[in-house]
Amino acid sequence: MKWLDERLAISELWRVMMSEYYLPKNINFLWSFGVLTMLVFVILVVTGIILLMYYKPDSKLAFDSVNKTIMMDVSYGWVFRHTHAVGASIMFLVLFIHMARGIYYGSYKAPREVVWVTGFILFVLMSATAFTGYLLPWGQMSYWAAQTITTLFEKIPFIGPDLVIWIRGNYIVEDATLTRFFALHVTLLPALILVFTVIHMYAVRIVGSNNEDGIPMTKEEKKKNGIPFWPVFMSKEFFVMSVFLLFFFYLVFFNYGFAMDPINFQPANYLQTPPHIYPEWYFLAFYEVLRGFFFSETLGLIAFVASMFLPLFLPWLDRSPIVSGKHRPLFRIMFWIFIIDFVFLTILGKLPPTGLFAWLGFIGAIVYFIFFFSLPIISFIEKKQVASGGGQQ
Repeated sequence: MKWLDERLAISELWRVMMSEYYLPKNINFLWSFGVLTMLVFVILVVTGIILLMYYKPDSKLAFDSVNKTIMMDVSYGWVFRHTHAVGASIMFLVLFIHMARGIYYGSYKAPREVVWVTGFILFVLMSATAFTGYLLPWGQMSYWAAQTITTLFEKIPFIGPDLVIWIRGNYIVEDATLTRFFALHVTLLPALILVFTVIHMYAVRIVGSNNEDGIPMTKEEKKKNGIPFWPVFMSKEFFVMSVFLLFFFYLVFFNYGFAMDPINFQPANYLQTPPHIYPEWYFLAFYEVLRGFFFSETLGLIAFVASMFLPLFLPWLDRSPIVSGKHRPLFRIMFWIFIIDFVFLTILGKLPPTGLFAWLGFIGAIVYFIFFFSLPIISFIEKKQVASGGGQQ
């Protein structure tokens, strides 16, 4: 160890990342979800590697390699498939809670802009990984979801049609698309996730973790009033992870159906379109924003892209000197309206976009954007309150 330490400074790295990284005492269980994302990511990588040993990235063999070879011929293959599928869904549940906590407590505000931006990039990379992975079983819903989403790129002016062909490698989703998505899913995207995870963790270590009250702490205050990440905070995390894994493996063994669409157990058929096409549940809210502007495909595409990327700009949309949502009544109201609306859009996303559902989707999409565009107004009001001595910084 001494030999390695002299050459790699392992002790120094451990000190900076673990033993002398202090967290505020006034944080709640929601701060555990960052560690849970790493736990689920490890589960996905391990199960993914095992599944790769038997998966065939070929349009003629992919469906059978998943539904026959892995599920029937490989010892405990069904466990690895269920774990991977449930892990993908739970990853987004954990990510959404982690991001919602960051929004509510103002973890995107100065000096944590880089923490927020790198975290958002990780969310985008996770989304791309999930989307490319969803095609791999080569089931009916996988195929048509990929066909529908890639078709959206046709709306991009000038380069749209050529871009779609370039992404697919063909005029329709075919074998070339499958192999491209497979390569992205198992190599480039996981590597990028790993890189940005390291950057994200390093950024958190530099500026420190936020707290419920949003009150900044000096280095001396952190040592005096905080708790070290290792072993104190992680000892609590081990308990949280144990409870989480009980819930996780209950889903894997007894309630895995929510993570695998029944239509996807039919082989992909490019001659037969399903009656209703929809993505996995974690994309349904964004998908409903796309469908919400049913009167204009171009507006729908713009709204879809905006709904995905507006959270990236939160540090600049919200300029209020008050950090935590605990001390921001107007922000708190808008935040909970936003959360309810997100759940509402998720439910609507799986329903046919006809009649009343179409108009409800449009209203839900508008409410989604109201939250972001209300932030500059709320910031202006709160700045005046602080200036007059009526607000808490």
